[in-house]
Parts: sequence; C-alpha cells; structure tokens
Amino acid sequence: MISTIHILGVVLTVGLLLVVSWWSGRRVKDAGSFITGGTSGTWLVGGALLGTMAGGQSTIGTAQLAFCYGLSAWWFTLGAGIGSLLLGYVYAGPLRRSGCSTLLEVVRREYGRKAETVGSLLCMVGIFISIVSQVLSSGAMISSLFSFPMLWASVAGAVLIMLFVLFGGIRSAGFSGIVKLVLLYFSSLAAGIIVWHIAGGFAGLRGSVNGIYQSSVLRDFNQLTDVESIHQRYGSLVARGVMKDLGGCLSLMLGVVSTQTYAQCIWSASSTTHARRGALICAICLPIIGAACTMVGIYMRGHYVTADEWAAMQQAGEVLPEGIGVIESAAQAFPAFILRHLPAWLGGLMLGTLLINILGCGSGLLLGVATILVRDVYGNLRRNAPRLSQLAQIRLSIAGVLLVAVVVALLCNNTFINDLGFLSLGLRAVSLLFPLSFALWLPGRFAPRRILLAMPVGVAAMLAAKFLALPGDAVYYGLALELLAISAGTISSSAKNY
Repeated sequence: MISTIHILGVVLTVGLLLVVSWWSGRRVKDAGSFITGGTSGTWLVGGALLGTMAGGQSTIGTAQLAFCYGLSAWWFTLGAGIGSLLLGYVYAGPLRRSGCSTLLEVVRREYGRKAETVGSLLCMVGIFISIVSQVLSSGAMISSLFSFPMLWASVAGAVLIMLFVLFGGIRSAGFSGIVKLVLLYFSSLAAGIIVWHIAGGFAGLRGSVNGIYQSSVLRDFNQLTDVESIHQRYGSLVARGVMKDLGGCLSLMLGVVSTQTYAQCIWSASSTTHARRGALICAICLPIIGAACTMVGIYMRGHYVTADEWAAMQQAGEVLPEGIGVIESAAQAFPAFILRHLPAWLGGLMLGTLLINILGCGSGLLLGVATILVRDVYGNLRRNAPRLSQLAQIRLSIAGVLLVAVVVALLCNNTFINDLGFLSLGLRAVSLLFPLSFALWLPGRFAPRRILLAMPVGVAAMLAAKFLALPGDAVYYGLALELLAISAGTISSSAKNY
C-alpha cells in the first residue's frame, strides 16, 4: 500500500528536520546553551513549545481516542493549549526572575535539597511515561510504513528521537519546531479539509458512525446499546464522563506548568514578552491541530473496523459491509487515513510530518529528564567534581533513558497513547505544582518537612486512585491529598532553615 513516493516524502521530510537540528546545534558549546539557549525570540519559543507538545499524543493519540470516543478526544490538545497560556502569562515572569534554570532548583532554594531530590524522582516518572508514549507512537508509525516488527520499529524510533536532541538541545527543538509549525499546520488543515469534503461535513461523519454500528457485533464489542448511546459517545465532549474528561483537561493544564521541558522553552526566551507570545502561539495552534486529528479519527471509525472487531464479526458469521476496511488497531487511524485517502505526494509529506513531530516531542521530553537527572539528582548525590563534563552526562543520560523506554513501550503495546499522556501530565502536576507555586508566591510560609511529605503522598494517592478505578479522575485525589498534607502541618516562618 505504501509507494515509493510515500517513502521518498517521509525520508525527505525527516531529513530536512535532521539537517535543521544539526545546523542549529552547531552553536551549542556548553551545557547552558544546550539546555536553555537564552536568546530565543517569539517564534523560536513557540516552535520549541509546539515541537515538544504536538507529538504522538496530540496527533496519532488524539485520532486513536477519537476513533473510540469521538469529540472527547479533543480535550488533550485543549488542555495543553490552556496550560501553555498559564505557563506563559502566569508563571513565565516569576520563573525567569527566579534566576534558576530548572523547576526543581526553585523548589530547592525554598525547601532544601531533600525536597528537590524527591521532587526530581517523582517528576521523572511522569515525564518518562510520556517518553514511552512517544516511542510507542514512533514504533507504530515506522511499523505501518515499512512493515517492521514492533521491536525493531520501536528501536528505530528511539534512535531517531536521540538523534534529534543529542546534538542540538533546546535550540534544535526551537528551530525545527518552526519548520514543524508550518508543516504540521499544512498537514492538519489539509487532513481536516479533506475529511470534511469526503465525509460531507458533520452530518456525514455522524451518519457514517451510525451506519457502521448497524452491526450488533460491533455494538456489543464496544459496549453500545442503541443509537442514543452512539451519539453520546461520539458527539459529546464528555463521552467518558464529565469528571473524567475534565480531569484529563486539568491534568494537561497543570502538568504543562509543572514540566521541566516546557519551562526550558520559557527560560530560552530573550525576554518575558517573547516567552509569553511564544506560549500564545502554541496555545492557538494546538487545539486546531487537535480538532483536525479528532475529525480524522471519527471519519475512520465510520469507515473501518479494527482487526479484533473483524475477528469478532467473522466468529459471529457476519460479513464485512461494502466500503468498510480493516486496520490493525485504532492507533493506525491517522496513518491509515493518509495512506488510503490522500494522493501519494501529499501522504508522504504528512506521514513525514507526523513522524518528525513524534521525534521532536520525544527529544524535548528526553532533554527534560536528562536535565533533572544531571542537575537535580546526580548533582545532589555526588558533590565532588565529576570526571565527565555536564554536557557529556546529559547526553549519556539521554541514551540510558531511551533504552529503558523502549523496553517499557514493548510491555505496554496495547495501551491507549493518550491515556498514558493524561497519566503522565497528572503525575507531574501532583509532584510539583504546589511546591513550585508556593515557592514562587508564598516563600517562607510552609515548613519544608511538610512539602517533603506531601509530594510522595500526592503521587501515591493518584496512583492508588488510578489502579483502584475510583470515581472521577485520579488527579483529583492526588492534588487533594497533597494539599491536605501541606496544610495540615504547622506553617513555619523560618522554613528555609530546615
């Protein structure tokens, strides 16, 4: 199904971004410029933010979720867009005035090294989950394009992610982010317009979804009972429940503020004004990209069944309706749409754009984890001067984290990509939001011992709520328990003396 023109488009597009990353990374001479840059203008900041947010979760993951739950898949990019606004217009000024280069450094100055180390480890868990989702997304893309086994496709995706960041750092993410901004918008708008045209607008999308669920086997397989339940699932922004979907949005909003990767984009700006304008660009772009991906996912639901659904239909003696195709899984919705419904030249460009966005997002997240490992964890555990330079430590950390991510991704192969994203951002918010915010706006008010206790309590509460499937979203429980643990202690006016 994939042609030489498709492959050529993918190779040329990915090659363009690799060249841009290499070119921009030539000016990286030390760890400081590798991590924060420090001279980025509005478009570089916006490009870096978009390059790290609009990855596999915002594109392939959104289409996958829309294939199964319709409009509610839009919350991922809506929440990330709102979070970008919060980061730019509420937190950018205080963060830049703090004189720090990591979020955990802000926490350390207020609450001590123990709080910094604990917060670092907890935040790394959340960011690592997102890296796993990017490896899954890149593996799915490469497997679809070149028919590689998932193992080798994931390894190939991880190697490409590493190439994107190793020699460019945040500058690489920013310059390539600008190119991706143009390519991704062209691709997303083209996909949305084409879907609108071939489906016949919202009425056509709704009709095709109703039509495919004429099969009683498909309805039972997806736990749908009647036409009203179909409309509720695919036409509602809260199809998975009001508290769950709004909780997912809250996880994205607060998780963006609490993530080192995105804060680095703010620190890389030449001024607070450029930081805010760059965040605004990202906040405008993301929901539009998400809307296009959501439309693609709904269209594919109306015209395709997954391999598991088709197997269930065959077992029940049903035949595949005319005009209905089969895809391996819901995660293939966007790549399959491009391959089967677009001209080859446009499909190659779009597939390459999707792949480089996954790689760019993964590279930005990797840079954040490596920065935390070297500056906030390794730096605290080893006070003596290390033999390797800090830049070498960061690059070695990137390679090590990616290796572990590939292993975990293979173990989580059947997981919803966006569910990993919601969990990841929620964990980051629970780990860091309150300590960071109190350090910036309420210094000297809370005892460090309470902060040190509250962070793991909040994360434990969120994970327990997630695995026990408690009502609502797990992020509510984590934030509530963490705030309770902080406020239950005695407020100390001499907190910094801990």
